[in-house]
Amino acid sequence: MNQPTRSHGQLTGRRCLVTGAASGIGRAIAGAFAAAGAELCLTDLDADRLSRAVDECGGSGHPADVTDPAAVAELVETAARRLGGVDVLVNCAGILTEVPLTDMDVTTWQRTLDADLTSVFLTCRAVLPGMLAAGGGRIVNIASQLGQKGGEGLTHYCAAKAGVIGFTKALAREVSGRGVLVNAIAPGPISTPLIDGLSPEWKRAKEAELPLGRFGTPEEVAPTALLLASDPGGNLYTGQTLGPNSGDVMA
Repeated sequence: MNQPTRSHGQLTGRRCLVTGAASGIGRAIAGAFAAAGAELCLTDLDADRLSRAVDECGGSGHPADVTDPAAVAELVETAARRLGGVDVLVNCAGILTEVPLTDMDVTTWQRTLDADLTSVFLTCRAVLPGMLAAGGGRIVNIASQLGQKGGEGLTHYCAAKAGVIGFTKALAREVSGRGVLVNAIAPGPISTPLIDGLSPEWKRAKEAELPLGRFGTPEEVAPTALLLASDPGGNLYTGQTLGPNSGDVMA
């Protein structure tokens, strides 16, 4: 077992639930949180990869389909029982396919909205009562810079991620006054299994238009989540969308 070295760090004592934690950005965030002293409950639809992530990061794992309301309710109940509560929620589960709108069927559209947007609604709704009762918490939703600027062949994905950004702002206005800070991260293109389904032509064109000239890595996104989840680092952020995006969107 190769777990990160734990120390009294930024998240010591914080109880964190991370979705989509078996690979990519979610896996990197889980590792960064573990190294910062967090207590973890990790979830993913892929039980085998989730088990490996738990072996590497520590904490516990609970495979779940975060598009299923009943499964999400069970997930949050399990995380709260194992950890004694949930202080930080990171929503990183999602899917990505490349389909021109004229070729897109309703099933593809709905599946993407469910995985990338409805899952965020379900997990936030499930953890909020506990956070509000405790008088505070942090929610970090992983969006995408494509939700800010759009992307050819990705109308379904862009719509879902734009929805995550809008949802984040609205929820922040609802609950920030009661101590729950809600923010989003909109990464640029990141080299993860998520982009494996995109065409080589799409990837080459996107890379060529990035001011930094390259895709990012999951480990370059994780510190932004760590900032938002930490005290005092994240204390003044709410309703914000932070952009580790290789310069693709400049705000």
